Amino acid sequence: MSDETQPAAFPVLPDSPPVSPEGPASIGPLPVSGRSRLRRFLRWAGYAAAFLVAWPVVLTLLYTIVPPPVSNVMLLRALHGAGITKTWVSLDQISPHLPRAVITSEDARFCEHWGVDWHEFQGVIDDALDGDEGPIRGASTIPMQTAKNLFLWDGRFAIRKAIELPEALFMDLVWSKRRMIEIYLNIVEWAPGVYGAEAAARHHFKKSAKDLTKREAALLAAVLPNPIKRQAGKPSRGVKSIANRILLRMTGMGPYLTCLAR
Repeated sequence: MSDETQPAAFPVLPDSPPVSPEGPASIGPLPVSGRSRLRRFLRWAGYAAAFLVAWPVVLTLLYTIVPPPVSNVMLLRALHGAGITKTWVSLDQISPHLPRAVITSEDARFCEHWGVDWHEFQGVIDDALDGDEGPIRGASTIPMQTAKNLFLWDGRFAIRKAIELPEALFMDLVWSKRRMIEIYLNIVEWAPGVYGAEAAARHHFKKSAKDLTKREAALLAAVLPNPIKRQAGKPSRGVKSIANRILLRMTGMGPYLTCLAR
């Protein structure tokens, strides 16, 4: 045996790949940080909020001269199978008894307020703060109901009211009172899936809206709070009683309807 020490054996390692002069190879895109995701979410939320604000503003300006082809409420009802039956007619093609009856029933200070009846609104707040009675009345003006029908939805939601108020004020600023009542009478629901004065007159009385009598107009106004359950063509005793009260009030409404004159 040789006295010389043998060198230790080491495993042969494979050649390492050459290092790129530009640095290590990419290992894929880095994950988006939470802060970046938040910024992106806030940016898209801002876009959505801007659209929701601009959409009714632009359409309100457009509807100054163009009839609304459809409303939000119509579309929501249609999704539940109600259908849409409507025919647009100008205010001149509607019996003058109908706007008088509707204003008498729904919004007696229509010609005086600027979209919101703050007097009635304060009454609703007082009722709501009354622990014994609670709210016993509503304060929706015709502009507020028009805003709800065109751009919002049915139901008692505080957020809807918060959106409805500024929209009603803007509509009343942009539209004349005649245009306001004209649009309202053409989009409001008078029976399931039946919208507007012309469709309502034909559905309930088999005649045109321009031929409605004073009593027929009062009956139509009487069903507006609940057109799903109430009928103007075959009125119940309760609907007849409401219509009679509207007829009595209409006789003294002349001085309060001057905004309907040209």
